[in-house]
Amino acid sequence: MSDAPDLTDDLKAAQAVARGICRLFARNDVWCLPEMPLRNGRRADLMGIDAKGLLVIVEIKVARGDLLGDAKWADYLEYCDRFYWGLAPHLDHACMEDASFLPERCGLIVADSYDAEILRPAATVPLAAPRRKVETERLARAALRRQLGLLDPRIDGWGF
Repeated sequence: MSDAPDLTDDLKAAQAVARGICRLFARNDVWCLPEMPLRNGRRADLMGIDAKGLLVIVEIKVARGDLLGDAKWADYLEYCDRFYWGLAPHLDHACMEDASFLPERCGLIVADSYDAEILRPAATVPLAAPRRKVETERLARAALRRQLGLLDPRIDGWGF
């Protein structure tokens, strides 16, 4: 038997963290979409929009090695007004104060499947208005396409 971590356990843990964060955000009028593809080829774990039209991205981490070894997360900053780290409760979040994690810019949320708590609010770094418009429209179209795909799974393969 292997000592390697079970990826399905990490996936379930990440889904639990996402659920808790979405519950917290919903109470605060922030509506999210999971696994949102970005134009740079990356995929945001959660991307949402708040009542003021600001874009929020959350990068979820449930394993210490993944948190410390992630070199791509800064690529998300140019697609949102606010960025959060979303961590599972068992992770030690002391490392998040290190300058390499940009604590002055990046918020910190700890969540389980039931709820979440913002430990550090994210700074608002406004996107240029034309950029926000494009990204908001992309987010809306992705959400609508997913919703329609639930009603008629055949439509999802039409390549719209």
